[in-house]
Amino acid sequence: MTHPDIVRQERSRIVKQKAQEIGFDFCGISKAEFLEQEAPRLEQWLDRAAHGQMHYMANHFDKRLDPRKLVDGARSVISVLLNYYPEHVRSEGPEDLKISKYAYGVDYHYVLKEKMAQLVEAIEVEIGEVQGRVFVDSAPVMDKAWAAKSGLGWIGKNANLINRSMGSFFFIGEIICDLELEPDGAIRDYCGNCTRCLDACPTDAISEPYVVDGNKCISYYTIELKEAIPEDAKGKFENWIFGCDVCQDVCPWNRFSSPHQTPGFTPSIAFMELTDADFIEITSEVFSKVFKNSPIKRTKFSGLKRNIGFVRD
Repeated sequence: MTHPDIVRQERSRIVKQKAQEIGFDFCGISKAEFLEQEAPRLEQWLDRAAHGQMHYMANHFDKRLDPRKLVDGARSVISVLLNYYPEHVRSEGPEDLKISKYAYGVDYHYVLKEKMAQLVEAIEVEIGEVQGRVFVDSAPVMDKAWAAKSGLGWIGKNANLINRSMGSFFFIGEIICDLELEPDGAIRDYCGNCTRCLDACPTDAISEPYVVDGNKCISYYTIELKEAIPEDAKGKFENWIFGCDVCQDVCPWNRFSSPHQTPGFTPSIAFMELTDADFIEITSEVFSKVFKNSPIKRTKFSGLKRNIGFVRD
């Protein structure tokens, strides 16, 4: 009879091999258990009301911290990373209207879920039936915490997961399942004494190392906030109209970023050719056509117009 440790190791090898074949850049595994270290941090962050109007962040507190409450019989969390760094970046000069690079292509929810469904199918072909669920930023799952726990990187001072090989321009997905797998260990924090992200944040949203105040974050203002943007943020947006990449752009680890290999993340010609004048004059018809399957639809036409007006008026 094969020793259980060898079975777990072989299964884990298969999972990672299939993840690579499907196109994921990295795959790591952690044991499905209560996130003991993250619990007090999440509670403190919520107590500060640092989640702003993202009220969903305060829901399902127990489920966020224990994957076994999301998936019955869960034993392992499989985390995957998928690079989205573009081959060509839109002009980001001081006067240019800026869009976060994660929103250049098709909405990542579609792309990741499809790839992760393929991964589950491939695992079942090789190992057998798997009971579990796929998560892509769509349920109370602390994706960065699980990815860090599985050794795919560390949580940086800008609260993003940073990978030593490719920086932080990637999406994260999880499969919480009943497979008994060999967990990977976390790696140490490599931020060192660097404070570039804190120093560069236009709105001082990184209130202290490793803590982002959502109430001040440009990404929160331009995507999550549904009402008028506070006037005290006027003049601080550096022309970001959807999301913000400042804390990632200045991170030294992102010198290792290289263009992605996922066709769905390649922006359309129509998107790349939009000028500032086009954005300012954009109609609902053009918005619907150019951003048909884009993450930018999340802010809706009215939200994008609000954001443009805020930085241009």
